[in-house]
Amino acid sequence: MKKAAIYLSLTLISVVMLYPLLWLIGASFKTNSEIFSTIWFMPESFDFSVYKSAWRTVTPYSMGHYFLNTFMMIVPKTVFAVFSSVLVAYGFARFDFPMKKPLFAALMLSMLMPSIVSVMPLYQLWSKLDLLDTYIPLTLPSLFACEGMFVFILIQFFKSVPKELDEAARIDGCGTLRTLIHILVPCIRPAIVSITVFTFLWTMNDFLTPLIMIQSVQKYPLSLALRLSVDSTGQGYEQRKIIAMSVIGLIPSVAVFAAAQKKFIGGITAGGISG
Repeated sequence: MKKAAIYLSLTLISVVMLYPLLWLIGASFKTNSEIFSTIWFMPESFDFSVYKSAWRTVTPYSMGHYFLNTFMMIVPKTVFAVFSSVLVAYGFARFDFPMKKPLFAALMLSMLMPSIVSVMPLYQLWSKLDLLDTYIPLTLPSLFACEGMFVFILIQFFKSVPKELDEAARIDGCGTLRTLIHILVPCIRPAIVSITVFTFLWTMNDFLTPLIMIQSVQKYPLSLALRLSVDSTGQGYEQRKIIAMSVIGLIPSVAVFAAAQKKFIGGITAGGISG
């Protein structure tokens, strides 16, 4: 009886969590009157032509073009974030160096600072370097381990790996980098997957930074293209077209999370604070 109650509770929670997504998919087939008249997700009919219209967008470019722009940001940003965060976390977890504690404290304080605080100073910097309206301002900062949370998670994973493995690797002739790449990185793979998923999702959903740094519609990522489509349609537009664009835009994020779900959850749950 107790187990049945637990299953029932989990089922109800799952329905509550998934229903907004189901409603979004159903609403992409609804007329404006249907959308605002009921909260039930099932439409009266299914007309897939709305997705063809949504793919074309109201701009001179299709959603495929904006997907390509988005991935031109995501791929280098993810590679830079993982590479730099692993190196910095490795240094904090395995080595002693001058100013280690103050630097670690500064790293922790950076996690408390809203990202919006640094947007305008970075805008002025990239403007003076004549790099606005390129993807460099959106990707290059990740090369400097600017996400303190990623470094913190990796530090905890590195601390959970016995130092005896490092010593055994050195006895076998491995240097510092070979020990990191061949011994430690495989041990912290769940954390690396978690960082990859976080970076992918955050970049896909980022709106403010591209809005400030990118000026050409041709270079817009998907988040800006969706907003541009909303602004361009004016009053009386079909809500389902915008919703259909949102559904299409969700596909990469859902696919990445589903593919990496097991290691992602393992990375989050196993990354507890180590001494």
